[in-house]
Amino acid sequence: MEIKTERVHVSVDGKTMGAYMARPADGTPRPGVLVYMEIFGVNAHIRDVADRVAREGYVALAPDFFHRTGPGVEYGYDQTGMTEGIKLLGQLKADEIVADGRAAMSFLKRQNFAKGDKIGAMGFCVGGHVTYLTACELDIKAAASFYGGGIAGAQGFGGQPSTIGRTSKIGGKIICLYGAKDAHIPLTQVDAVRAELEKNKIRHEVVVYPNADHGFFCDQRASYDKASAEDAWAKVKKLFAEELGK
Repeated sequence: MEIKTERVHVSVDGKTMGAYMARPADGTPRPGVLVYMEIFGVNAHIRDVADRVAREGYVALAPDFFHRTGPGVEYGYDQTGMTEGIKLLGQLKADEIVADGRAAMSFLKRQNFAKGDKIGAMGFCVGGHVTYLTACELDIKAAASFYGGGIAGAQGFGGQPSTIGRTSKIGGKIICLYGAKDAHIPLTQVDAVRAELEKNKIRHEVVVYPNADHGFFCDQRASYDKASAEDAWAKVKKLFAEELGK
């Protein structure tokens, strides 16, 4: 499917948040999908994911939720990128992230090529956590959280209420995708997320890939695992097709 891409600006609490948008070129109204970045910013990998989502027939919007402290950063998958990204990660606050997600959804709803009543979300690493958080707090119909670290922590972003403690508010379906070899997210945390979803009777699927490590979906990282990534992508496409339509 032919797509159009552009950089856009989203108003959030009197500030401006940059974002990358990709959408089908035909202009037919389509469901929207928020694509949440890693700590490395809205970089080439995140833009590529947004493009892939658009080619499946959705309006993809990748917001820069570092816009308050590091607007427009794009880091590589090296030690420098990791160090700088972690600095910005430590400054995130849950209520500001939710505000960013709400503003991004509002932006999509105002576009004549987007169906504002059907919006999904997906994200990676910190973006996987953000996916889960905003699925709890906003009207997201379908969510795909890739290796979201810290979801099961006692506190949420910025020391605010925990994300796992918000689980009962999830209204759509969520899938959580992890790697069994991921030292950043112990399987005890995965089990805690699964148990909370089950306890609250949330429509969900939790998948643990036995051969996958953290970052397994990103083909720009050494931890990329082709088989796991392809299976996860198939699950995401199925989720969005069933919950969002086209």
